[in-house]
Amino acid sequence: MERPSWDQYFMQITHLVATRSSCLRRQVGAILVKQKNILATGYNGVPSGITHCSETGCLREQMKVPSGERHELCRGLHAEQNAIIQAARHGVNIESSTLYCTTMPCVICTKMIINAGITKVIYEQGYADRLAAEMIAETGIELLLYNGEEP
Repeated sequence: MERPSWDQYFMQITHLVATRSSCLRRQVGAILVKQKNILATGYNGVPSGITHCSETGCLREQMKVPSGERHELCRGLHAEQNAIIQAARHGVNIESSTLYCTTMPCVICTKMIINAGITKVIYEQGYADRLAAEMIAETGIELLLYNGEEP
């Protein structure tokens, strides 16, 4: 039996984390890793204790907001935000960590990633947010599109 590489292993876990998502549009998972240890996980969905969109309906769908625009018009948090918040809530230092995510972070998440000191982002699918890519390009953060294979 062949063992998965570390990137394969962590990306597979992001997919499992995404299954907890309560978003009606897209299920996203994220994990923060340092020295091959998982520090925190996050998936997209409404804050704890808030009614899920499956009951209220999707505000973004109702307002016909395109993907990648007007992030504030949503009841939910992004997976990356929830992973960073989970680490903060539990006092876990995520500086110099790697973020594995099923989707390229948006500009809001990108700003959080930059200020949190995350040094590498590995994502699987693109996202319609050019400003996020431009901002990451200005930093020393390594941004890698995961294709399932090792470099």
